[in-house]
Amino acid sequence: MAYLKFNKDELVNLEYSLKREVLATNRAGGYMSSTIIGCNTRKYHGLLILPIEEFDGENHVLLSNLDETVIQHGREFNLGIHKYPGNYEPRGHKYIVDFEYEPVFTLTYRVGGVQLKKEIILVHNEPQVLIRYTLLDAHSDTTLRLKPFLAYRNIHRLSKANMMVNTKYQEVENGIRSKLYNGFPYLNMQISKKNEFIATPDWYYNIEYIEEQNRGYDFREDLFVPGYFEFPIKKGESVIFSASVDAVSTGRLKTKFQKLLDNRAPRNSFVSCLKYSASQFIVRRGKETEIMAGYPWFGRWGRDTFIALPGVTLAAANDVRTCKEVLDTMIRQLNNGLFPNIGKDKNASYNSVDAPMWFFKAVQEYGEAVQDDAAVWKSYGAKMKAVLKAYRDGINEYVKMVDNGLIWADEPGKALTWMDAIVNGVPVTPRGGYQVEINALWYNAICYTLKLAGQAGDNKFVKEWKDMPDKVKESFLKVFWNEEKGYLADFVNGGGQNVFVRPNQVIACSLEYSPLSDEMIHGVLDVVKNELLTPKGLRTLAPKNPAYEGTYEGDQATRDRAYHQGTVWPWLLGPYIEANFRLYGKKFAKTARELLANFEEDMTVYGVCSIGEIYDGNPPYTPNGCISQAWSVGEILRSMALLEKFCKDDR
Repeated sequence: MAYLKFNKDELVNLEYSLKREVLATNRAGGYMSSTIIGCNTRKYHGLLILPIEEFDGENHVLLSNLDETVIQHGREFNLGIHKYPGNYEPRGHKYIVDFEYEPVFTLTYRVGGVQLKKEIILVHNEPQVLIRYTLLDAHSDTTLRLKPFLAYRNIHRLSKANMMVNTKYQEVENGIRSKLYNGFPYLNMQISKKNEFIATPDWYYNIEYIEEQNRGYDFREDLFVPGYFEFPIKKGESVIFSASVDAVSTGRLKTKFQKLLDNRAPRNSFVSCLKYSASQFIVRRGKETEIMAGYPWFGRWGRDTFIALPGVTLAAANDVRTCKEVLDTMIRQLNNGLFPNIGKDKNASYNSVDAPMWFFKAVQEYGEAVQDDAAVWKSYGAKMKAVLKAYRDGINEYVKMVDNGLIWADEPGKALTWMDAIVNGVPVTPRGGYQVEINALWYNAICYTLKLAGQAGDNKFVKEWKDMPDKVKESFLKVFWNEEKGYLADFVNGGGQNVFVRPNQVIACSLEYSPLSDEMIHGVLDVVKNELLTPKGLRTLAPKNPAYEGTYEGDQATRDRAYHQGTVWPWLLGPYIEANFRLYGKKFAKTARELLANFEEDMTVYGVCSIGEIYDGNPPYTPNGCISQAWSVGEILRSMALLEKFCKDDR
């Protein structure tokens, strides 16, 4: 029996099925995503979405959807489903009798005496999606019609009917190829058996994406259909449809599909689901190995990469090689002590003051995994020293070390930390000055670098920096600790301490080198537990604060105002659990196990087989944001590894 269970009786209920989304990535930047019934509800949904190098490597939707029609005795039963103004048409979901996600995305339809199974595989490291149709049962001659809906546009935009579209096609083996616009690749649509293609070029207008409507964006799209394929199919027969940038040999499609199916990673437990999800964030292109921050709309983010990296590589698969590949890819982008927040090369944006500090934490995790400090220093020592020097010397004018040894970061109109939402050009959570997590990570970075440098005999560096830890620690406690309240200020500037109860102070408690005493950590964890902890992570602001927002909904400005004002982030459980283990050891194991188990129910809700970006701050803690987020998955996996480690160490 499958681990991932869905209510088969509810599949025809759109309130149930449209809230559950699936994702598959090709490990090379491309992906497919939709709802569990194949009705696209986002502009980011589609069957084949690929990065196009000619357009800065950004993802583009080529094949949006593929409608199937079963034909018997001259009667047609369209299995597709699209949202149009005022109605869904066709309503093929009413024929769905089963949905499975293990080993692959599978839908089973029943139309009278016809039972048809549809299985979808996105090919790893290739620009290809395969769909296998198997006629499980039929009592008379059956024909299958396949109608492709093409978008050919950036994932962040929508397609509109126009006169520039190329309506012509070329024949290829058992299919056709189309290229709607110059600069794009051809899309080869081929079938594993002989078929007839009937050219009926036409636009389908005003297809609606309800999630985009809910998010306050343009939500109506026109999609181009070049025509349709028809072929007979017999009971027990399987036929493969392929959509690919490359033309393929159709005679090999059946064998290829079965081989891919046999090699698919299992999703038969909570842990295996998370490990499968973790593998989907890792993207290899050429000499670069990157971590995608989240699907379906985030690309690579520097901060997210370093936070997610230990979980999605080391904790998920003890994969030190991939971990190092990602670190090596990122350090090639290091510039004046900073890593790109978003983008790369000429499109890189260097506006994240915490990404370099999280780099040290990721290297620490890697070092613990390989148990070879000399090798770590050889690979990263020079870069670590360069980052510390850049911060100390103030190479970047908006981030610098001041005389007390702490880091001051501020740039008017910019959000420099992970709490980076901006509305109308103004940061929602302006935290200019001394930020608590930046300075805790700074202290940790100095201490860790000194440790490696000492072991490596880098006496010059040790002599230059050896007095810094004591200075930073003394200043940190003086600046951030609030004796009256018994916890840390979130940030400090000319206006004094900001003592809003936020989760950033937990990071200071979780690090190997923390400037806090055990008594202080105890105080911080108590207030965080009482005011921020939920079953799905930590709130970004205490509910008693007048600025608290307990739900994340509405247009972009409304959502951004709530993004860090109470919204729950699962990734913050990582530092929270680590801090508790460091303080309480095995005594915290039961609580940690209970907290982590809360996410098991989410494997069949929202992003199937994964953990989303955020949750509402108010019960019932509804999931929202990206359906699959790297640091959410990574930190839950890393927390599971911490649970195992601390329990093992205390035996």
